[in-house]
Amino acid sequence: MLPKDNARVAASFPIGRIGRATLASWLAAPHGVGQNSDAGFSDDGDSGTLLNQAAPQKTLRAAAVLILVINRPDAPTVLFTQRTAHLTDHAGQISFPGGRVEEHDPSAEHTALRETVEETGVDELRIALIGSIPRYTTGTGYLITPVVGWMEPPVAYRPDPTEVEECFEVPLDFLIAPENHRLESAMYKGRMRQYYAIPYGHRYIWGATAGMLVTFTRVLSNARGMSFQPPVKMAPDSG
Repeated sequence: MLPKDNARVAASFPIGRIGRATLASWLAAPHGVGQNSDAGFSDDGDSGTLLNQAAPQKTLRAAAVLILVINRPDAPTVLFTQRTAHLTDHAGQISFPGGRVEEHDPSAEHTALRETVEETGVDELRIALIGSIPRYTTGTGYLITPVVGWMEPPVAYRPDPTEVEECFEVPLDFLIAPENHRLESAMYKGRMRQYYAIPYGHRYIWGATAGMLVTFTRVLSNARGMSFQPPVKMAPDSG
């Protein structure tokens, strides 16, 4: 799937230079964002159907990702990975480092850290976990806990070549600008599906990753006493 719009838009409420403690306090503030088919953009729009149709004994598969904020000298950035093209699931897609919660993982935070270290090779001891945002339910049956981390540079990446094609960073100010958020739709398996997208240059962040960033934006805007602007609704793609 290719970007529909490569334009970059400046942040409407830029964070600029902030500290770890400030961001942690924003994450801990009341936000009013729910989960599981919440109109506040904490899922991909299909989880309500999934949960309503699921058998009583069926449970969602737990997963966790790390939204790692890197305190670059000019302004904070966020780490992403681009998956390798040969993977069975999500080949070539952009995502946060993370994965399924394993039986030996004591917490979602542990899962997020473990997967991040395995996928990107960053130094776990230099990552400070500072909070989380509401869990994100996907129509494919996952309940994802997005954990937020903070890291001071320098950062050395050693991506796992079996899973990760590339590690890259995007300015946090860009990611939390509502003008950069898209609500797109396209035909998939005989019906029109909606999904979130955040194009950035030649990068195309979409699906659950973009959806979690929309939730992240709403949490931060509420903490800062700012109104939340819904994603820009794009014309359907019938292809």
